[in-house]
Amino acid sequence: MDAQGRGRADNIDPADQWVLNPDTGEYELRLSPSAPQSAVPGPRRAASRAAAPAGASGGARGRTAAPERESPKEAPERVPGPRRRRGVPEEPPNRRGRRPVKKKSKAKKVLLWTGGVMAFVLVGTAAAAYLYLEHLNDNITAVSDDGASTGGFSKDKAINILLIGTDKRTGSGNKGYGDTDSVGHADTTILLHVSKDRTNATALSIPRDLIVDVPDCPTTMEDGTKKVIRGEDGVRFNTSLGQEERTPSCTVRTVTELTGIQADNFMVADFNAVKTLTTAVGGVEVCLAKDIDDQDSHLKLSKGTHTIEGEQALAFVRTRHSVGFGGDLSRIEIQQQFLGSLMRKLKSNDTLTSPTKMIKLAEAGTKALTVDSKLDSITKLKDLGLELGKLNVKNLTFTTVPVLDNPAEKVKATVVVNTSTAPTVFQMIKDDVSFTEVKQKAKESKSAAAAEAAARLKGTKSAASEVRVQVMNGGAPAGSAQETLNWLQNDEGVTKSENAGNAPEELSNTTLEYDPDQADQARRLADIMGLPGTALKPGKSVTNAQGLPTMTLTLGKDFKGAGVSLTAATKVPDSVQKSTADKVQCAK
Repeated sequence: MDAQGRGRADNIDPADQWVLNPDTGEYELRLSPSAPQSAVPGPRRAASRAAAPAGASGGARGRTAAPERESPKEAPERVPGPRRRRGVPEEPPNRRGRRPVKKKSKAKKVLLWTGGVMAFVLVGTAAAAYLYLEHLNDNITAVSDDGASTGGFSKDKAINILLIGTDKRTGSGNKGYGDTDSVGHADTTILLHVSKDRTNATALSIPRDLIVDVPDCPTTMEDGTKKVIRGEDGVRFNTSLGQEERTPSCTVRTVTELTGIQADNFMVADFNAVKTLTTAVGGVEVCLAKDIDDQDSHLKLSKGTHTIEGEQALAFVRTRHSVGFGGDLSRIEIQQQFLGSLMRKLKSNDTLTSPTKMIKLAEAGTKALTVDSKLDSITKLKDLGLELGKLNVKNLTFTTVPVLDNPAEKVKATVVVNTSTAPTVFQMIKDDVSFTEVKQKAKESKSAAAAEAAARLKGTKSAASEVRVQVMNGGAPAGSAQETLNWLQNDEGVTKSENAGNAPEELSNTTLEYDPDQADQARRLADIMGLPGTALKPGKSVTNAQGLPTMTLTLGKDFKGAGVSLTAATKVPDSVQKSTADKVQCAK
């Protein structure tokens, strides 16, 4: 018998026995008076497993079997009661009825709406899972992060979760999809960034056919041994997982190499996640702008709106030949549309107020989920869920790494990073800049210091040829001063510049110090280099090799390379496609 059958008697729906405790904000299992509960769950004992009927063990991973349905002639079976917070009185065993439920349910705080076809929704369902029973921990599979992540998310910082959907065909009914022998590549990968103030989030899809450099990966193997799997340059992104026995931690390292963003945690799931999760919520509504009959993905739907679940939902997120340009980028778009719809369904009252659906989501999510070792329990997932649950889906933006067709190929099969727009997207995420219009809790522009810094950029600018500056390295990569000097002289016309070597100390941020009489030169150089007003430091000039007053540009640890702006982007480039989870879109 499954857990939903506990205490079933007198034709009582077990879902009706899950009641929201208004004092704790958590659902609790309330059984009928004929089966009183203990206030504290008893310890798990081997004897209880031995006494379980054959076939009631629950399968693999040693899950504790739920007790069988009570016989009217037998004494009531002892069932562990819900865990209670200290100071919360136990409900009298013979009290009938439910406690009054507050109108504003705290259950809404635990639902997550994040990104990814398979792994994406697991964040949300894992958060819902803590409403269930502690035995759900047995469903979760954890693997080592091998030091690739930050060591886990923090409640007082922005959060970055790498969500990976593999193409491994394990599970019932999945052998008929494509490569049945796949080792499980990174088929669908989304870097989910949630802002520090939890007002917005960005779900960045990474194309599987993107050409990247996979770094060397220290890896913990299945048998517990450790080895370094050698990296490869110029290979498809999806080979960062599965190929050469690479584990999810190698995908994390590859994403860091690609974007400069280090994930706090990762989650992985296979094909079964889409099928079981969409079924658990009673289906997801999708919209088609045309009829689709895709023999490869097995999707056959007519134009219009449909509610899909199970195998049909999996076929929908796998289709690519019948939408857009018929490639992986078109499939990413339809996946993002699907996820937006799923997030709306997860957030709906129809889901949040249904204990039955929440229980099914908890079971489906934790069974389909593989997490890193820093996120290996319902308690940890609950904490993550409470943080991400503060997000409003209208401020959840889906976007994709900006790419171009691979110029090295005659027959276009892979893509490369668009170096003109991708760095801006990556930097906005690193700088915790929202891709949507949100009300900030504190606007920097209102501060006197920020206003003063902005004023330094206003005014006349001298010609580039009149700018006199010495360049020093104060924490940037070796060779940055000479690289910048070459760029200034050869590309920008700043010919009165010189390399002054290393600065006396390292700086976190690049600075430009100048005499107030050189303000027009400072504004020109700031304009050329993309320096923010805070980088301009009115002070003293130095004397150059010709004995003339000269500004000092010190390249700090934030220096990203010659010609790369240091001014934080506040707007997504117009060419970058994006959408938000609250908008209904139809696949074309």
